Amino acid sequence: MEFNNSLQLMQLIVNELSGSAFVHKMQGQLFKSQGFCKLGQKYIDHYTEEMEWVEKFTDRMLDLGCVPQVKVCNETTLISDAVEYINADMKLQREGVEVLYKMMPTLANDPTTYDIMKAYLADEEEDLYWDEEQVELISLIGKQNWLIKQI
Repeated sequence: MEFNNSLQLMQLIVNELSGSAFVHKMQGQLFKSQGFCKLGQKYIDHYTEEMEWVEKFTDRMLDLGCVPQVKVCNETTLISDAVEYINADMKLQREGVEVLYKMMPTLANDPTTYDIMKAYLADEEEDLYWDEEQVELISLIGKQNWLIKQI
């Protein structure tokens, strides 16, 4: 079987997800330092969850005989304002989910990778829904009340 398309997509995901996971960890630490312990821990836990996906995709690449290339993430500025960050993260989540949907047909001839990607896509959709819920909650109860819930 030919797995070049699968390998290219998984390599892209491993690199991009590693970088975004690290940003989530750093954002979590920033939020904790600001006293928003609940929000900070959510993003630190999210880092761990995302790195588990990196491991799954890496394991699959290794199973297919490919040694992944490690790419250092691009420079990113952390966002101090939690609400601004939620909005920025929601935008990235939307774009990411859209890209994942477009990748799915490419994996049709590789059912094992397809199943991993399908589960990952479902997880990313949950993250998007969480962001959307938070933005809606902020609009309903106000920024200050929402921030109090994050302490």
